[in-house]
Amino acid sequence: MINPEELVKIGQFRKLHGIKGEITFSFTNDSFISDECPFLICDMDGIFVPFHIENYRFISNSTAYIKLKNIDTDQQARKLTHKEVFFPKKYFREEEDDDFFIWDYFIGFILFDKQLGKIGTIIDVDKTTINTLFIVEKENEEILVPAVEELIVLIDEDQKKLVVSLPAGLMEYGER
Repeated sequence: MINPEELVKIGQFRKLHGIKGEITFSFTNDSFISDECPFLICDMDGIFVPFHIENYRFISNSTAYIKLKNIDTDQQARKLTHKEVFFPKKYFREEEDDDFFIWDYFIGFILFDKQLGKIGTIIDVDKTTINTLFIVEKENEEILVPAVEELIVLIDEDQKKLVVSLPAGLMEYGER
């Protein structure tokens, strides 16, 4: 049995990619590419289950398409969507740059501004522009908020809460 204290969360499976069991994997640490430990672990209804990696290909510095052994259909892969992914601590490699953020980690966090209070839920990250942006769902609308390390005031991982200090007037122009 896998002990939860021996694991570290490194990301989350997101959505299906194709019909042959491939799934999008957003990660905060690329330790999973190690040859020493060729598997990832998911919490499946309270039981930590290892899934061996068949292959993967990066689509950004924090996202990859991953194919797991014995997951060969979209129906099998669908059971893994939105599952948190863990890695054994003994194989975990810390990021070399402590100031490096992988913005996809904050998907699912509630975004608060220090002055305005709750803004909404971060549902995606837009990296297609020069400046990385959080896509935030606010009252059934999507708004764009800069993903800038200097604006972050507090990260509460337990409550999935991100507090920022946005420049005055920015929210007036954040609407898509």
